[in-house]
Amino acid sequence: MAIAIFLIFAALAVFCGLNVVLRRHPIASALWLIGVMVSLAVLYGLLGAHFLAAAQVIVYAGAIMVLFVMVIMLVNAAPERRSAASRMAQALGFPVLAGLLAALGYVAWRAAPRAVVVTARKGTAHDVGSALFTTYLLPFEIVSLLVLIAILGAVVLTYKEKH
Repeated sequence: MAIAIFLIFAALAVFCGLNVVLRRHPIASALWLIGVMVSLAVLYGLLGAHFLAAAQVIVYAGAIMVLFVMVIMLVNAAPERRSAASRMAQALGFPVLAGLLAALGYVAWRAAPRAVVVTARKGTAHDVGSALFTTYLLPFEIVSLLVLIAILGAVVLTYKEKH
């Protein structure tokens, strides 16, 4: 039963992820990203990491996606239009993507014996909190600053276009 649930939600995550990339309207892409986040939350739940599953839904599918949608609406992003460059991108996109994935796979394969897997022991609130605010405090703060800078950049670009 768990394998069937895993396969269903893994396929749903891949389907929603493809729609994030393939949709032309940014709001539609953001809504498909919520589907990815919810699917990942179910997969975390199957692993027994119930705190991470709840945090995935509350923090990412809830708060972060609301922030993304607000920034998209603030920037007033219109749907993408096809141009002459998009034909070239279609012709070269898949071969370049295949080459990049092959290179990434090779690097990951070469580094696999030395790779360090970052996990919390059980996915409980205590384990995640202690890892996040001790060992991984600096990367956590850097990511929060990058998100803040991205939002401020979107606001500045929008302000310049309107005035």
